[in-house]
Amino acid sequence: MSAPILQFGTSRFLLAHVALFVSEALERGEAMGGISVVQTTSNPSSRARIDALSHADHYPVHIRGRDGGEVVDRVIECRAVRDAWATDTDWAVIRRAVIEDVRVIVSNTSDSGYQLDERDTADLLSNDALVPHSYPAKLLMLLIARWRERPQHGVSIYPCELVERNGDTLRDIVVGMARQWLLPESFIIYLQEHCVWVNSLVDRIVSAPIHPVGAVAEPYALWAIERREGMELPCTHEQIVLTNDLQRYAQLKLYLLNLGHTWLADQWLSENRTSEQTVLQAMNATRVRDDLEMVWHDEVLPVFGAMGLQSEAEAYIDSVRERFLNPFLAHRLADIAVNHREKVRRRIVPLVEMVDSLSLPVVQPQLRKLLMANGLQFDGKDIAAS
Repeated sequence: MSAPILQFGTSRFLLAHVALFVSEALERGEAMGGISVVQTTSNPSSRARIDALSHADHYPVHIRGRDGGEVVDRVIECRAVRDAWATDTDWAVIRRAVIEDVRVIVSNTSDSGYQLDERDTADLLSNDALVPHSYPAKLLMLLIARWRERPQHGVSIYPCELVERNGDTLRDIVVGMARQWLLPESFIIYLQEHCVWVNSLVDRIVSAPIHPVGAVAEPYALWAIERREGMELPCTHEQIVLTNDLQRYAQLKLYLLNLGHTWLADQWLSENRTSEQTVLQAMNATRVRDDLEMVWHDEVLPVFGAMGLQSEAEAYIDSVRERFLNPFLAHRLADIAVNHREKVRRRIVPLVEMVDSLSLPVVQPQLRKLLMANGLQFDGKDIAAS
C-alpha cells in the first residue's frame, strides 16, 4: 500500500513546511499517513533530492531564528516521506498509487507550474504509459485513471503555489483541458463534484538547502486553508489555520512580506550589489531599512486601514520585521530576485490599483517609481504595449 498523501514537488520549501507538518502530526497520531514525493521536472537538483529520499527514511530540517524574541535553534528529523518517485521513470507506479491509495494531493510546482505544454494533447489518452509534460496534464491523466476504476471516490487537492485562489485556478485549468479533449461529461462532474480543490496559502521562509536533502527554515510557519465541504485534511497541526476568509491572510502576506522582499530585491538589483547579500544585511543598512519601513507605513498600511485591517497589518509588520532580521538565516536577495518582474506584477501592481479604485488619498511615490522602473503600468499592462 502506498502513502495516502501525494506531494508534487521536491522543493526545500515543501520539505520544511507541509512534509514537516505531517511528520510532526504523525508522531501524535494526527495525520492520515505518510507522503510519496514526486519529481515533476528534469531539474538535476530535484533528481538528487529524489535519490536521497529514496535511500533514507528521514532528513533534517534546521529551525533557526527568533520567536517572540526568544532564540530558536533546533534540528527536527522529518520522517513523513515513504516513497520518492520521478514521473519520467515511475509513472506507472504513481498512476497505480493514485488509483488505489491516494486521498490527498499537495503541490508546489514553481511560479510557472500551471503553464500548459502544447505537446500535451488528447493523444495521451491512447496510451497509459505516455507521461504528460505539464503539471496540469499530469494531474488530469492521473485523475482520469482514478475515475475509471473508482468513479465515486475523489481526492482532496491542496495547491501551495503562490497563485491567487490556487485551488479554483488549478481546477479551472484541469477542467478546461478535459473539455478541450472532449472527455465525458461524467468525468467533468467527477472533477467538479467528487474532487475537492482547496484554496490555500503557505508562509515560511526556507532560506537554504541541506545536502543531499533537507532545509534550513525560520520558526514562523503558516498554512492557511479555506474551508471546503468534503475536504480531507492531511493532518492537524498548530500552524494550520482553517478559515472562511483566506483573502485576509493572502493580502497580509502578499502586500507586506512578499512586497517587502520584492522591494529589497529591487533595490539590490538597481544598485548592483554583491550577489551574496542577504535580507539581514540589507535590513541592517540604515537607508535601506528606513526606506522599506516608510513604504510599509506610508504606502501600504493606509490600504489595510481602508479595509478595516489596520491593527492586524501593524501586528503582521512587527512579525515580518522580526523575520527579516533573523540573524541565523542567509536568505540571499539573489534568490528572491529570480523572476523579479513577474513578482513585481503580482505583489505591487494590485496594491497600487486598489488605491486608485478606492480613491484613497495615498500617493505611493516609491511603489509607483518601482513599477515604472520595471516597465509596468498601474493596470498591470506593459508600458511598451500601451
